[in-house]
Amino acid sequence: MKALAQAEFEAWAHTYDRSLLNRFLFQPSYRMFLEELYGWRKTKDTPFDLLDIGCGTGTFAGMLAGSELPARIVGLDYAPAMCRVAEEKARRAGVEDRLRFVAADSEHLPFADASFDAVTCSNSFHHYPHQQAVVCEMRRVLRPGGRLMLIDGFRDNIIGWVAFDVIIGAVEKEVHHAPWTEIDGYFRTAGFRDIRRRKFNFWMPVLLTMGVA
Repeated sequence: MKALAQAEFEAWAHTYDRSLLNRFLFQPSYRMFLEELYGWRKTKDTPFDLLDIGCGTGTFAGMLAGSELPARIVGLDYAPAMCRVAEEKARRAGVEDRLRFVAADSEHLPFADASFDAVTCSNSFHHYPHQQAVVCEMRRVLRPGGRLMLIDGFRDNIIGWVAFDVIIGAVEKEVHHAPWTEIDGYFRTAGFRDIRRRKFNFWMPVLLTMGVA
């Protein structure tokens, strides 16, 4: 499953930003992250450290780096080609001093315990074969009081089931869009508290699940 995903995204890296998924799925997800981060950090002017797992070509990292929020950002992706494209985009946008990119496995994050104040992950979680292990790793690298924000396809209504289990499942093959109850269980097992959810989008419904470390 990991090898298939890595090969797929290595091949996709240079055309990734032209995909229609950017308009209908990725961009709404990035805006939701920014909305939540502004709500959380708007009254604080101290810098914070954020890890974006499954960062792709770094669009969300670049959006955050270009915002007023004082974030120090690390983007992580399993596909080295995605990281190379992300680095080039950051250089062109002039925000490379606020972020860096690392090619690594989400199950084995190359960071010390309690390294980050926030972890984000959007629309890549269904590619992870050991999802509970990934959520536990996310919890490990968060500081006390830090936030995990995870977005993935909501397949618990008929529209989401067709979009993600039928269509995307047929295209991407070995993926698992977990039901919301399963994701909730992952968070609780990893030790998160104050768990809450927001569903958004209609034709491609996605779910944002958040927890406090």
